[in-house]
Order: sequence, then structure tokens, then C-alpha cells
Amino acid sequence: MPDRENVIKYSGTVGDITFDETLDNADFKKCGPEKWRHFSFQYYQGSKEFSYKGEKIAVTEKLKKENIYSEKKISGYITVRFLVNCEGKTGFFRLQHMSPDLKDTVLDEELENKLLQFTKPLNGWMPKEIKGLKVDYYQYLTYKIENGKVSEVLP
Repeated sequence: MPDRENVIKYSGTVGDITFDETLDNADFKKCGPEKWRHFSFQYYQGSKEFSYKGEKIAVTEKLKKENIYSEKKISGYITVRFLVNCEGKTGFFRLQHMSPDLKDTVLDEELENKLLQFTKPLNGWMPKEIKGLKVDYYQYLTYKIENGKVSEVLP
């Protein structure tokens, strides 16, 4: 029989984001029946489209208007990963940064913070349904940085 302490310290699914009171808004809630709250889908499950009102181009256009850039001529990738709940609200934001050759490295903390602050208020995320049930899902936006400027938004 597994030791309860060892079972609790592992996420329900690889890559799950657990609540961190220093980073996360306590008002953000996962949805669905209690038995589902320990599991969230990935952005590509249920439907294949980019689930944002206006699609990815709407995010890209908003980003262009913000004119976010780094004074440093850095290149690499900054990924903001987060959870979209069944109401389309977002929370549990986490950052990852990589060099152009995909090695973990800090590129520019100020730029990372600007991109995080840009991503958090995006409010066009659409709830997903799988087999008629609205579900929580993980989404990410990866900002490709070339010479200090965002050149592309992925996926």
C-alpha cells in the first residue's frame, strides 16, 4: 500500500500547477465536480483550435499595440503557462525562459515581467467542453524574442 505522504506530494498529472499562495490569486477556482478538480486538460484536448476570442491574431495585435521590448538585444523564448477554468477565467501563471538553443536561462527579468503582466489580463479565453462537460485546461503562450523584440507568439 502506498505511503499517503508520498502520494500527496506528486501531482495528479505530470505538469500540473499546484496553488502557491505567494504567486496565485486565492479567488481563482478550478471548476467541475470535486473528483475532477485534481485534473485539468491540456489546451489541445477537446478542440484543436486556439480558444481565444479573435484567435491568436487578436493576442498578437494587442501585443503590437503594447510595444513590449527589451533594451538588451537578447534572443530566446519566454513561455507563460496558465490554467483557464470552465468560466474562461485564468490563474496559476508560471514562467519559463529559454535561450535560442532551448536551454533554461534567464533572458531579461524586466521583459519577462512585462510579458507576464501583458498575459494575465487577456480576457478572451473560451471555456472548453469535452463530452458536454465544461472543463479546466492548461494554456500557454510562448513569446519568441529576437534582438530584444517579440517576433512571434506561439503556439
